[in-house]
Amino acid sequence: MNILITGGTGFVGSYLRTHLLREGHMLTIITRSPKKYKEETAKNQRFVSWDADLPAEMNRADVVINLAGASIFGRRWTQEVTDKIYNSCINCTQQLVAAIDKAEDRPSLMVSASGADYYGDSADNILDESAEAGDSFLAKVCIAWEKAAEPVTNMGVRLAIPRIAVVLERDGGALEQVLLPFKLGLGGASGSGTQYFPWIHMLDLCRGLSYPIENQEFEGPYNLSAPNPVTMSEFANELADQLNRPSIFRVPEFALNVALGEAANPIITSKRLQPKKLQQHGFEFRFNSLKEALGDIL
Repeated sequence: MNILITGGTGFVGSYLRTHLLREGHMLTIITRSPKKYKEETAKNQRFVSWDADLPAEMNRADVVINLAGASIFGRRWTQEVTDKIYNSCINCTQQLVAAIDKAEDRPSLMVSASGADYYGDSADNILDESAEAGDSFLAKVCIAWEKAAEPVTNMGVRLAIPRIAVVLERDGGALEQVLLPFKLGLGGASGSGTQYFPWIHMLDLCRGLSYPIENQEFEGPYNLSAPNPVTMSEFANELADQLNRPSIFRVPEFALNVALGEAANPIITSKRLQPKKLQQHGFEFRFNSLKEALGDIL
């Protein structure tokens, strides 16, 4: 199929491109710097600018996968940063929706990303897709992100919205940021340690993002997270075990709040996600347990 991707040069997008190319699809990646990827352009992969004729690109596309959005990790959330996070998600999605609306031959499917932070702090309550939205900054971003994509359903385009958990792979994302302290024997749980940590292996993420392509009845929001979430203490202990290091240096919640401000919220809140919708449709995770996932990655 002809698949158009935004965010295709980022951490997740780069792995997804490899996954889709192996399945034989033709890819068009929208990026702000297409010239950077000139050497990667091949007969089955091309890079175009956001300033290109997007309605024309939509005419060629069977599927649109929208992953565009600024990273939330690694920095304190100033007003400038929160504006960038919000606008990068919502504005890009609105631009895609407008292009689909103008296209004469529209894609049949749009997979538009959202996040696990759609939900509020749930303590140890299980969160399936019917759970209510939260009221944090990131929850509001996710709500607006999903609403920005919804108009395509009135254009005859099937819409699937993956609410993505923390993605585990060694060369990016959250895991890359915590590996060094753990390797040095300075790792430990963040916050209380009792909060649930929703996670997913990169391979299962890519398979879950492409699942709506293969299953034409699948649509709407769905939790893209491993079926066995763990507490933050369990995550820290398992990571330490995999690296043969101790896990004794807990970072208290107040210290995270002082250091990161509102950016600490995704770390200290509890989100016990369950991928109920995927499971009901027969999706089988390759990595059900954190031990299996980290063992494969590390």
